[in-house]
Amino acid sequence: MLIPCPKKGGKNTSDVKSKTPSEIRKSSSRQTVTLSRIQHWVLLKAIYEMNIFNQLFPVIRGLRAAKKSYKASFCFSRSLRDSSVEVHSQEQEVIIALGSNVGDRLHNFDEALQKMKKSGIQITRHACLYETEPAYVTDQPRFLNSAVRGVTKLQPHELLKVLKKIERDMGRTDGIRYGPRPIDLDILFYGNHTINTDILTIPHERIQERPFVMAPLVDLFGLDIDDYTIKLENIFSKRSGGLFETWEKLGGESLVGKDGMERVVPIANQLRNLSSKTSIMGILNVTPDSFSDGGKYLSTQSAVCQVQLMLSEGADIIDLGAQSTRPMASKLSAKEELDRLMPVLEAVKNMPEMEGKLLSVDTFYSQVAAEAVSKGAHLVNDVSGGQLDSSMHSVVATLKVPYIAMHMRGDPSTMQNSENLEYNDVCKEVAYELYTRVSDAELSGIPAWRIIIDPGIGFSKNTEQNLDILVGLPLIRSEIARRSLSVSHAPLLIGPSRKRFLGEVCGRPAAAERDPATIAAVTSGVLGGANIVRVHNVKDNRDAVKLCGAMMERKRSYPCQGKHN
Repeated sequence: MLIPCPKKGGKNTSDVKSKTPSEIRKSSSRQTVTLSRIQHWVLLKAIYEMNIFNQLFPVIRGLRAAKKSYKASFCFSRSLRDSSVEVHSQEQEVIIALGSNVGDRLHNFDEALQKMKKSGIQITRHACLYETEPAYVTDQPRFLNSAVRGVTKLQPHELLKVLKKIERDMGRTDGIRYGPRPIDLDILFYGNHTINTDILTIPHERIQERPFVMAPLVDLFGLDIDDYTIKLENIFSKRSGGLFETWEKLGGESLVGKDGMERVVPIANQLRNLSSKTSIMGILNVTPDSFSDGGKYLSTQSAVCQVQLMLSEGADIIDLGAQSTRPMASKLSAKEELDRLMPVLEAVKNMPEMEGKLLSVDTFYSQVAAEAVSKGAHLVNDVSGGQLDSSMHSVVATLKVPYIAMHMRGDPSTMQNSENLEYNDVCKEVAYELYTRVSDAELSGIPAWRIIIDPGIGFSKNTEQNLDILVGLPLIRSEIARRSLSVSHAPLLIGPSRKRFLGEVCGRPAAAERDPATIAAVTSGVLGGANIVRVHNVKDNRDAVKLCGAMMERKRSYPCQGKHN
């Protein structure tokens, strides 16, 4: 039996309910985590990414409520059989690491997650995907690694039994230790418990020496403190000084992109590092009423010619849309949208020039998304983030394609209403609302590693707010990081192309005259961290993106220290 150790006065830890930071601050002197440790941990978290350095002091102020914490103390008595270890709780939060280097690694992850769900493990958060060089036994294929956070009513050894069965069912056999395997599922944490039996050790041993485990592990948390991160910090600090401290000692974020570890996104049966260079998404609207090019590409032939032009000018992705989302646009049915879209999509998909390129469908209908993906689309671009079709998230989860979640309030007919333009701090509120939609998508089964985020320039924002978003991309990432590091690492897409706010700033009422302003906006966005830019004029924006890439590479190679001779 796993039994809580009794405290003085007759109380034990099973009587202690989860506490808020304010309750933690008022808790008794018997709690054992020292102020210095918590302060040290908070500081490490706050400086975890350079992009949030300017937010350091507000973060610390927000975390002061957690200066004191509690450490649940447990004693363990083992019965004759290890499988009898029990935790007296209806539901426990668990963290499980995933690894694969045999067969279709991503498919193995998807299958394992489905089997976990059917076995009573509800997944609530996903880390990013990391492709890594093998450790210990180096003469084998590269691994795909990640981790998930979830809840289960399974007892620790029941959970272990379930995961081992999933491994066997998926073809794992006893072989070389640390050798090739189709799937590897390890329990990293089980609630806030420490377990040490003949067949199960929690926290998982050797976590602290493995960057391929630590990177996805820290992804599952946010920089804002919460009860569970406090509990895990207490457990982890017994071994190595703390979760975030251990990650920083290994090298932290500086390890990603080098030393055999890349953060990747699965698209079109490939793993792509979308942070290595900015991708160009060319816009093709097969609509009569889009604000910039409505009516120009209604025939399949004209649409194909425009795609050929954009590809020749350097587009990486073609975004097909058959429904206008300009302000006050009338709404088509899913059937009407499909009637417009599908002939063009099938013709574009079969173009030889599309070899190695990506095809995205711009829709807020799950029916359209499903049909488009079945005919060859690689991504779903949803301007509503799932708000306009309650089935969108669950459908995309089954499609297993990347999902672009954009921020918008209301719908195209209401998004510019005065109530939808009310913000106290547009970047912070957009970040929060965007995070909540991504969180809903995760709970529906879309892993964070398939999410692309878009702050929605031109949607539910006025001119000043659009400018704030454009210059505030690092702040949006840092605000999301407070809640989820994995979502903050998601590729970021911006779409300022020819938008009305550019015309208002530059005095250009005609959309076609806004290309120079678009180039300036794209330049600002790329330098601010955008990974994908959605544009009408591919040629000129491609040059801007290339120059930004060269500048950022030069800065990384020879960072300016502000010193002058």
